[in-house]
Amino acid sequence: MDPFGEEHTTMYFYENRLKTYVGWPFDEDCTCTPENMAKSGFIHTPSENSPDTAKCFFCLKELEGWEPDDDPEEEHRSHSSNCNFIALKKSVNDLTVEEFLKLQKERQKFIINKTCNEAIGKFEEAAKLRRGEIIKTAMEEE
Repeated sequence: MDPFGEEHTTMYFYENRLKTYVGWPFDEDCTCTPENMAKSGFIHTPSENSPDTAKCFFCLKELEGWEPDDDPEEEHRSHSSNCNFIALKKSVNDLTVEEFLKLQKERQKFIINKTCNEAIGKFEEAAKLRRGEIIKTAMEEE
């Protein structure tokens, strides 16, 4: 995995995030327009049941159930106050190489934490099922 490869850096750019908003249910006369969503770091990640799901490309916080008057920047800050992207004080285009590298390091931490937490969750679920099977087998033998 190359954390500096195109697949890991393309969504830093507003235009690329904006392109993901095909079929976004809120457009004109709304606060959560595709433009405002993309400016706030979100990419559109719809599912069959949730056409308004959006995820921050940086901190990976996923939000759904958007209302027309929801402010994407405020929602992002309130649900993921430790996101370094939403805390940026300048455009990605104006970052120095050093600043960008530090930012990408922080993004990798979010990715690693999410991946590890998902793996732990799967392990705990499998352990719970296995424990249930063991208890069931023990009860049958009594």
